Amino acid sequence: MALSMEEQRILTQIEVRLSEDDPRLAHRLARLGGPRRRARTAALTAAAVIIVLAAIGAAIAAAAL
Repeated sequence: MALSMEEQRILTQIEVRLSEDDPRLAHRLARLGGPRRRARTAALTAAAVIIVLAAIGAAIAAAAL
């Protein structure tokens, strides 16, 4: 769900104030949710789902024999 214009404005103000008050923390938090991390998390999640589905398929195939 997208943020409203007012919510986006408030979030931007919070980010600016955090950067002014504690730049090191702001930098660490910005790196925490960066696009590379999200892409890596999505890829690892997809791989885990595929592995689990393959294991379930193998177990069903073995039980059918």
